[in-house]
Amino acid sequence: MSISDAYSNWSSTYDEDVNRTRDLDQQITQASLAGQRFPHIVEIGCGTGKNSLFYASLADHLLGIDFSAGMLERARQKVVLPHVTFVEADLQKRWPIASGSVDLVACNLVLEHIADLAPIFEQVARCLDTGGQFFVSELHPAKQYLGSQAQFQRNGVANKVDAFVHHLSDFLTTAEKFGLTLIRLDEWWHEADDKLAPRLVSFRWRKL
Repeated sequence: MSISDAYSNWSSTYDEDVNRTRDLDQQITQASLAGQRFPHIVEIGCGTGKNSLFYASLADHLLGIDFSAGMLERARQKVVLPHVTFVEADLQKRWPIASGSVDLVACNLVLEHIADLAPIFEQVARCLDTGGQFFVSELHPAKQYLGSQAQFQRNGVANKVDAFVHHLSDFLTTAEKFGLTLIRLDEWWHEADDKLAPRLVSFRWRKL
């Protein structure tokens, strides 16, 4: 099953399933960006719109992009606002966005499903205006080293979604390659994690 098909299949229960990673991601996104303002936000891999209402509260215009039709259908049902638009597109190809037109690109729990980070960071750097930021919240590679992987249950069977391991150094060197300057890196644990391997990592980069 392709990643797109897997997420379309998952879309009907994604928001309701018990998912500590999804819930922690929402918490840290709000903790990291609350109170800030970005006129034009692009949310890549927006999924069911799990974070879109929050991003919409920070923006004059929000564009959500995803390649899963099923996920986008849920997002459009959930987030009905005049300044929010959702489009279906492949993130690994050129995005339907003008160069230098974006103040924040946001990316939550997406990059583990991208084999090569370079096309993503290239598009981020192209689309961001000078001073614009790139926010990433991602499954921590330490969790992947221990075997963690996105999955959902169907009829009692675990369906694992294809994933790729990106080390912290992969994120940092790829961002540097495309002219993005790191302004913050944080590691995060769910309250049930007992301070074992961090569950998530978040980054903020700025285009200078």
